[in-house]
Amino acid sequence: MGNNQSNNRHHALTELLAKRIVILDGAMGTMIQQNILQERDFRGERFADWDRDLKGHNDLLGITRPELIGSIHRAYLEAGADIIETNTFNSTRVALADYGMESLAHELNLANAKVARSGVESGQRQGRALRR
Repeated sequence: MGNNQSNNRHHALTELLAKRIVILDGAMGTMIQQNILQERDFRGERFADWDRDLKGHNDLLGITRPELIGSIHRAYLEAGADIIETNTFNSTRVALADYGMESLAHELNLANAKVARSGVESGQRQGRALRR
């Protein structure tokens, strides 16, 4: 993101905060759990042979099931959220060590940020998100 684009977003947020309370999205983990995912959902093709269990590794879904994560972002935007967070609660090298995926920290953060941004842009095109 260019510096000018970042400044524009910062300015827009500052103006909005001066006018009203902004709404942050809700619990990503709870929304993911409602889908009753299985081990294969977390693995996808890329991690089919991974040597550890991956079920519950919600951040990995940004790579293996981006459409699911995107649909959750869109649901929050449709419900009136002004700000959505990325699905990266455990995308640190330390947390990823549980899965032997420390080297994927940057990739997971980037993939989940792209999914979140895509959800916002999709909502804007459809006139639902960021109603200003």
